[in-house]
Amino acid sequence: MHVKSALIIIDLFSLFDFPEGPTLGPVAVKAAGKAAILRDAFDERALPVIFANDNFGEWKRDFPGLVEACRLRGGHAADIAQRLAPKPDHYFILKPKHSAFLATPLPVLLAKLGVQRLVLAGMALDSCVLATALDANSREFETVVVGEATAALPDRRQPALYLLQRSGAAKVLGVREVIALLGT
Repeated sequence: MHVKSALIIIDLFSLFDFPEGPTLGPVAVKAAGKAAILRDAFDERALPVIFANDNFGEWKRDFPGLVEACRLRGGHAADIAQRLAPKPDHYFILKPKHSAFLATPLPVLLAKLGVQRLVLAGMALDSCVLATALDANSREFETVVVGEATAALPDRRQPALYLLQRSGAAKVLGVREVIALLGT
């Protein structure tokens, strides 16, 4: 039986205007490069790509406006916006808190798309990616976190990966492993 997968790219569009931003920015750019490889693989297979992003606390901004703000910011924000700019057939949701499920239409969208497996990429691994993975698992989605397509501060990476694997909330795989999994 074929399991329909969706890629969720979490919070990679950022202005990096928080205290850890200068440290996290270069790590996020690297993760965005890996997420772009995944996005292209999902696009080639006509599988859903969903951007779930923090709204920067601006309740009147839409997702295209958020991407444009990143482009205009320059630096790491612009690098990521250039690499990961959404295409017309991609989905997006703005989220008010850590999990992409909390107070968003994501559950309804996933049901309408017939998705059973979630592939998560983004930042921060120890915060928003972790919260989304835990919520996805509690909703009985098969959940995969793509370790190399996630960004975290160096001292927070291993504890988050350990928690994901130890709890059974998600498998942690690499980009190549995920692409191979898409045919199953």
